[in-house]
Amino acid sequence: MISPTSIGSSGLRGFAAAGVLLGATLTAGCSSGTAATPPPATTTQAPSHALTSEAVSRYPRLPETPPVDSPTVSCTYTTSGSAARSATLPSTSASTTGSAGVTFETSIGRIDLVLDRGRAPCTVNSFVSLARQGFYNGTSCHRLADEIGQQYYQCGDPTGTGTGGPGYTYPDEYPVQQLTAQTATGRPPQIVAYPRGTVAVADSGRADTNGSQFFLITGDTLLRPDYTAFARITDESLALLDAAAATGHDASSILGGGVPNTPVTITSVG
Repeated sequence: MISPTSIGSSGLRGFAAAGVLLGATLTAGCSSGTAATPPPATTTQAPSHALTSEAVSRYPRLPETPPVDSPTVSCTYTTSGSAARSATLPSTSASTTGSAGVTFETSIGRIDLVLDRGRAPCTVNSFVSLARQGFYNGTSCHRLADEIGQQYYQCGDPTGTGTGGPGYTYPDEYPVQQLTAQTATGRPPQIVAYPRGTVAVADSGRADTNGSQFFLITGDTLLRPDYTAFARITDESLALLDAAAATGHDASSILGGGVPNTPVTITSVG
């Protein structure tokens, strides 16, 4: 179910810190939709030491959500590559007011997301448009990472390879724009902790290449602040994802993690 509400707005590329590689690259392979010609694979070294929850907690958190200046914004969606599944471009006008609810019926149960229009209006606009078109129906979360500091499902690719998308891209939003702006007045954090329950957009490893793929973050995850955070997972849905993630993965991905042992397949938007 996709349900707009009247509530007010609330408020991956690889990374290294202190010379120590901490985790895997979070990319969509090619979220722009050029599934037939994937980009060169990004390799990562194994972590030099295991992170602890205490170590993760020392990293900066996402910044406060900025105030909304206008009830609507104009969005730019640029045709790019071939779509993994037919999709119509979203409207170029997006609301910045309130939130929208999206419910995915999945193989492990109902996953409810609360999308924040004030944080990332163009991202929410695209996500809701794709969900309403049935773009995500029958797709699986093809990658699971489950180490401390890197805990998430990667979803939203009809090809199941990490290279598929809707055939268009759009620019980064919160927190990318806010932290990029800090470079004019100081040095923004190089790594931040995306909190458990965040939904963030995948990209192709370059700025402004957002598409259909997204990350369901199940534990505080350390990333460069390059990924648009646009929604949260409800507590009940997190419990379902936790139970599925506890069964592990096949460790097949050079990006870290692998195919989940317990499939998480979106059957419909309920």
